Amino acid sequence: MKAAVVRAFGEPLVIEDRPDPEPGPGQVRIRVEASGLCHTDIHAAHGDWPVKPSPPFVPGHEGVGLVEKLGEGVAHLSIGWGSPLWGRVAVPWLGKACGRCEHCLSGWETLCERQINTGYGCDGGHAEKMLAWADFAQPVPKGVTAVDAAPLTCAGVTTYKALKVAGVSPSQLVAISGIGGLGHLAVQYAKIAGATVAAIDVTDEKLELAAELGADLVIDARKHDVGEVLKRYGGAHAAIALAVNEDAFAAVNSGLRRGGKLVMVALPAHGALRIPVFDTVLNGTSVIGSIVGTRQDLAEVFQLHAAGRTEVICETRPLSSVNESIDEVLRGQVKARIVFDLGTGR
Repeated sequence: MKAAVVRAFGEPLVIEDRPDPEPGPGQVRIRVEASGLCHTDIHAAHGDWPVKPSPPFVPGHEGVGLVEKLGEGVAHLSIGWGSPLWGRVAVPWLGKACGRCEHCLSGWETLCERQINTGYGCDGGHAEKMLAWADFAQPVPKGVTAVDAAPLTCAGVTTYKALKVAGVSPSQLVAISGIGGLGHLAVQYAKIAGATVAAIDVTDEKLELAAELGADLVIDARKHDVGEVLKRYGGAHAAIALAVNEDAFAAVNSGLRRGGKLVMVALPAHGALRIPVFDTVLNGTSVIGSIVGTRQDLAEVFQLHAAGRTEVICETRPLSSVNESIDEVLRGQVKARIVFDLGTGR
């Protein structure tokens, strides 16, 4: 199989020929049809975060494809399109959790301290084949293509969960900071929840996309003070911080109403946020971190898409374009999401 491999942090990925991986007990091997490019893959390849992966490794945590081989003990998945079980699965960031700690047992498996993350702690989906733990390989409903399922597997479930964490309800004002791979889906989930949506970005194309997807208010952060604009509308009940820029975090935080919540999702390298203690206490605002979503969250994301409630904006490219694609993401030139098409992912 061919795989895009991180050989050293900060260096271009190398397309290598590797032997097909063999599934161990409880694992499956997947023939990858589509794999989305997430900013986290770039952080991984650059070694940006305090806890680093170990090169060489294959990044990618939006891998979708067909089960091709079962490891010992796997009985709830089938090979390919076999009946009665459906063979297309998605492999998210949460590659595996222990299933026994207080976080796993209380429905917060994403906080498990023994978790293994796809494309970080084990090889991921930027390859023609990959391994996954069967219990965490999410079945993709019929009618959802592999190309659409790939961005939903991280960008979708991460923003969906962030809105849950924010407790968004109908008629509330929700600010979405950063309209791209994650933000274009966040706008849609906020509208599904019945919120009034303020979309914030610094590029015309992305602000236009937000308006097309139903945003009620678009704010160009190049031209306007984001906090002041939000306060003119009473302040945001919740702000979902998706732009990989700590100044953008501070901007939407300043636009919260009393009791509002800043939900931090993006992870700038070495990012830090200065919180004004007096204002935070006086106004009763909250700053919350939200990390991806659970298996149940992802199942709901897929159900919404299968029902026609969401639209995935992406462009497909061959895996061989991985380095050029990373450069374009870093330059902010990608409208929403890039998906590497490795097969019949339609």
